[in-house]
Amino acid sequence: MPNVTVPEGADPLMYVWTTLAKPLTAAAGGFTNAVYEKSNLSLREFEAARITIARINDCAMCLDWRTARDVPSRAAAPDEVPESLYEAVGSTDDSVLSERERLAAEFAGRFAADHLSMDADFWARMHAGYSDDELVDLALCVGSWLAFGRFNQVFDIDGGCRVPSHSAAPDGHARV
Repeated sequence: MPNVTVPEGADPLMYVWTTLAKPLTAAAGGFTNAVYEKSNLSLREFEAARITIARINDCAMCLDWRTARDVPSRAAAPDEVPESLYEAVGSTDDSVLSERERLAAEFAGRFAADHLSMDADFWARMHAGYSDDELVDLALCVGSWLAFGRFNQVFDIDGGCRVPSHSAAPDGHARV
């Protein structure tokens, strides 16, 4: 049950994001679109950071989302992301990840859960892998996912019960 009043029969996620606090939710929607359409990170780096935040936020919708598959502007991306990347992020066997993908995931994890641990050694590694422009791009992406994923969780509107899983059964229902 959402933590805001939603009319009976309305989808809570859609209702909140399209009806309440319209000037702010519209701007937030624009920011989200910019993250997915304007980021210059490679799709694999983008997804390594994004899935890290999805796990931290425990957002059902974000955990199931696959950017190349679900965003038309990214659909033709030459660097399609295999499921092995999602499995490797945060695991002890991250051999399928490039150094930049590992750094993107680590940055996302620290940004969300331990930003005070971003010491000089960490920044030296980040600067060895990324330009300042790319670091700002990464931080803005991570910040949007963290903020809006938590927003959905706080209001209990993440859509986990309404969004079919990409691993859905043949009848279209999500497997539990």
